[in-house]
Amino acid sequence: MDNQPVIIIGAGIGGLVTALSLHAAGIACDIYESAAEIRPLGVGINLLPHATRELAALGVLDELLPLAIQPTTLRYFTRRGQQIWSEPRGLAAGYHWPQLSIHRGLLQTTLLAITKARLGAAHIHTGYHLTALDSDDHGATAHFSAGRQGPHRASVRGAMVVAADGIHSVARALRYPTEGLPRWNGALLWRGTAIAPPVFDGRTMVWAGHPDHKFVGYPIQDLPDGQQLFNFIAEFRTSDMVLAEREDWNQPGVLSDFIDRFADWQFDWLDVPALIRSATGTYRFPMVDRDPLPQWSVGRTTLLGDAAHPMYPIGSNGASQAILDARVLVGCLRAYPDDVVTALARYDQVRRPATANIVLANRGFGPEMPMKLVQERAPHGFTHIDEVISPAEILQVTEGYRATAGFSLAALNNGNSLADLAY
Repeated sequence: MDNQPVIIIGAGIGGLVTALSLHAAGIACDIYESAAEIRPLGVGINLLPHATRELAALGVLDELLPLAIQPTTLRYFTRRGQQIWSEPRGLAAGYHWPQLSIHRGLLQTTLLAITKARLGAAHIHTGYHLTALDSDDHGATAHFSAGRQGPHRASVRGAMVVAADGIHSVARALRYPTEGLPRWNGALLWRGTAIAPPVFDGRTMVWAGHPDHKFVGYPIQDLPDGQQLFNFIAEFRTSDMVLAEREDWNQPGVLSDFIDRFADWQFDWLDVPALIRSATGTYRFPMVDRDPLPQWSVGRTTLLGDAAHPMYPIGSNGASQAILDARVLVGCLRAYPDDVVTALARYDQVRRPATANIVLANRGFGPEMPMKLVQERAPHGFTHIDEVISPAEILQVTEGYRATAGFSLAALNNGNSLADLAY
């Protein structure tokens, strides 16, 4: 690696796992984060077994387990609360590693604390906003301003630059300056958390409705009084609103903008409007992604996570895929220790097509397709679900998505950590 550190842009989940993976491989690195302070933002997310396998290999999974819920079941329902499908998840499905439901901010701050402990706090720099990138045969240089609007702060030289700076990636925009804003599909999401009694067994994820009008909920933390912190997403598609501001997990939601759409979603297993009203607040988020790119790696620079492949939040894959990116990247660097350009090109060849397939699958409703089909075939409900859709048809969709996303059961359980493969 030319005795120069790797420069990582962004201290999100992808950037932090990249730093931990590089450190474990004996490769020096520094993280440069645009924000002046790294704060625990966001709401709940899921990490699938292919991601938790990598976190276990890194030796960080045990620190996350007490902070998360391990869901054992996913249940699909119609907007009337009728069950469509139920399937096991994580360890209950036979995986060797669990699925985790966790608050995104808690995950990030825990990874940050582990990174500081292993690398040293001096290797994490805040208030550095990327403005330009240069790459040559001997290294790469990242140029930074002091925050988004500040003056030039520093130009930092390294062996390579890994840009994990999110859906509004500066590095991506530098390479593809005409790409423009992310693509909005017309759906708006209101995300929040509420304290509630356990739904079903307290280890169940629920998806209700269909892609045009949907509620998703799952617990992310057990509380001492027997209650749980329950994460929810209330979503609907609309032609009446325009994407007027950039998407942001911290854009406050207004209850009156969406609660009436769920007024009659009162089921014997959950009162959806009551749950939403009990939340301290919501965040409004348009469902956006970007088209797959023709190339991530240019010289000694590359993209990772949402900077490389922002995707619709369908199928619990965003954070998981960033973790997989980091591990494959380090595996490629280990495979080509004396040739950074070849290593980055190989990383591009492995991960770009795989994540492009997920982006496109999510545009096609991913694992939510059975909910769409049931709505189309039985919009007013049904007596027996088998008269509407067969288990075989549902399994074809769900198993196909697992294969596309890289967590089919047999392949995952019989495989090795991505950082240890021969690329």
